[in-house]
Amino acid sequence: QVQLVESGGGSVQAGGSLRLSCEASAYTIIINPMGWFRQAPGKGREAVAAIDSDGSTNYPNSVSRVTISRDNAKKTLYLQMNSLKPENSAMYYCAAGLIGGSGYFRRRGLIGSWYRYWGQGTQVTVSS
Repeated sequence: QVQLVESGGGSVQAGGSLRLSCEASAYTIIINPMGWFRQAPGKGREAVAAIDSDGSTNYPNSVSRVTISRDNAKKTLYLQMNSLKPENSAMYYCAAGLIGGSGYFRRRGLIGSWYRYWGQGTQVTVSS
């Protein structure tokens, strides 16, 4: 059974930083494409970042000051967020199991509906 467990969320002042983590239950999950998404109350889910099997990354044009990375040995995906703003407040989710795999990373990696597995989320709250 695939499990993704996020951690690292919390409350931070505007301008601060957070590093989110997502631990995968299996090595075969972490070495394949994964992504970070967020959803604020009353809003739709939006992509934050994605990383492919070879380490290449993809970010939406609307997102800045974030870096996605991965430690295969620890089976952990990371999201470093800097210079946070109140509008970055949301529940952050990691996703795995991209349908089609790496061959579809550029076309599907930032679209949540193409991922099979999701974590439970970690809350990020940025105060002004």
